[in-house]
Formats: sequence, C-alpha cells, structure tokens
Amino acid sequence: MKYESYFNASGAGFYIQGLSEDSELRFPVFVICLCVYFSILSGNLMIVIIILANARLHIPMYIFLMNLSAVDIIYASNILPNLMSIMVTKNNAVTFTGCMTQMYIYIGLTCSEVLLLEAMAYDRYVAICHPLRYLLLMSMRHCAGFATASWTFSFLISIGHLVLICKQSFCGSHRINHFYCDIAPLLKLTCSNTFDVEVMNYIEGVLVTFHAFVCIIVSYLFIISAILKIKSSEGRRKAFSTCSSHLTCVIIFYGTLFILYMRPSSSYSPERDKFFALLSGVLIPILNPVIYSLKNQEFKIGFKNL
Repeated sequence: MKYESYFNASGAGFYIQGLSEDSELRFPVFVICLCVYFSILSGNLMIVIIILANARLHIPMYIFLMNLSAVDIIYASNILPNLMSIMVTKNNAVTFTGCMTQMYIYIGLTCSEVLLLEAMAYDRYVAICHPLRYLLLMSMRHCAGFATASWTFSFLISIGHLVLICKQSFCGSHRINHFYCDIAPLLKLTCSNTFDVEVMNYIEGVLVTFHAFVCIIVSYLFIISAILKIKSSEGRRKAFSTCSSHLTCVIIFYGTLFILYMRPSSSYSPERDKFFALLSGVLIPILNPVIYSLKNQEFKIGFKNL
C-alpha cells in the first residue's frame, strides 16, 4: 500500500490492485498468466503466419481471421505483460498517461473485434445465401475495405472516451480495483459528474456493439433459412459447419461484453467484472485459434504444408 500515500498527495497516477493482493498467490498466478500469454501468442501468431504463407488461404474468410488474431495478440499484450510485471516487481504504480493509453488501446481493440465479427458474419451470409455472387460481393478489395474500416473507425470513435475520461477529476486513493485500466473502475475514482461518459458508453454501444449485433443476428436468420432449404442432410451439415465456429465466438464475446459495459456504472461489481474481464480477455483469444482453425480442414492442410 506504500503507493497510495504518494497518489493521494500528488494525484500523478494510479495504483492497480491486480488479481490478488495475497503474496502467496503471486507466483502461481504469475505462472498461469505466463502460460496463458504464451498460448495466446503462439496460437494466434501461428494463424497469421500460416495464412500469410499459404496463397490458398488468401480469401476473405481467412483475411478476417488473420485480423482477428492480430487483435487478440495486441489485446493480450496490452494487459498481461503489465499484470505479470506487477506480480514480479510488486510495483502496482501506473502513470496517468500509461493508464489512459492502456484504456484507449483496450477500447479500440474491443470495437475492432466487434466490427470484424460483423464482417465475418456478412462474409458467411454472402457465401451461403448468394454463392454465385460471392466473388463480386466479397472481392479482395471489399475485404481489405472492411478490415481497414474496422480498425480505423474503432480507434477514432474511442478517442471520445479518452477525451472524456482525461477531463475527469480523480480523488481518493487512486486505487483501481481491477487488473488493468478500464472505464468502470476509473469512474469509481472520479469526483466529477460521469453523465457524459455514460452517455458516450451508450452512444458507442449503439453505433458499434448493438449495430453489429443486429447485423449478425439478421445475417444468421438468412443463413439458417437458406440452410433449411438444402435438401440433403450432408449439405446442411457442411453449410452449418462453416458458421458454427464464428457463432460460438460471437455468443461468448457478446455475452461478456453486454455484462461488462451495457449497464449503468452504479451497478459496477469489482469481483464480478474482474471475472468477466478475464473471460473476455483470456478465454476468447485462446479459443479463437482452436475453434476457427484447428477444426478447419483447409487450415490443417496449410499447417502441414508450412
């Protein structure tokens, strides 16, 4: 707790509580975080390398998957190394600039993943519902446009959150009851009116998260309708197998996202939010390589060729 008096006096930064303050748990949790981080890096880097090295995989479905893997790599690198550093050095201090940077990158990457999942749903919709027009509607030019727009729009709209949070006045212990800098625990430390930040949360939620969610649901309604019209059971099975991986990730991702952010800050629960933040930040990046790639025959061939 030696940092709290410093932060109270200077207001120069924050004190991140981390996952646990029990000194006996620091080493086991560090080892777990290290293994998880290595798994995320190795799995997602393997996806990127295989797709780049195999010309057969240079199609929209795998280009979006490669971008999703890049998001997961940066996502994990934005949080886990700092968390492991806290466990090893026992230095929980973070500067105001460092905290704001981590929060901005986190929000931007979350929005990017939302939009990439939407683009992947549209890709599956075109492939199943309009197979004869697939090459026209999902050309590499369109694919590059979707991917670029996902990254650009996400980090532009996240600037609004950054500006509003930076304008807040923070008081008290400056002790963030979380394992990284996020909006909800930061708002618990502010002395200012948080109405504008909460309005921004809902605006961004509607423009990005809810909009993408509706588009994904509509896409899958058309996809399911098209699959049910296929006469052979084998054809229906193959058609659905191309969407099952994406649908699984959408359910997990949106489930945790709605629980974490689509609610007023007054209902914030530190322990619950830590659990779902871990679920979102660790489980999804680990599962993505497994459910998207290892169960995919074309990707297995690309892996063997590499």
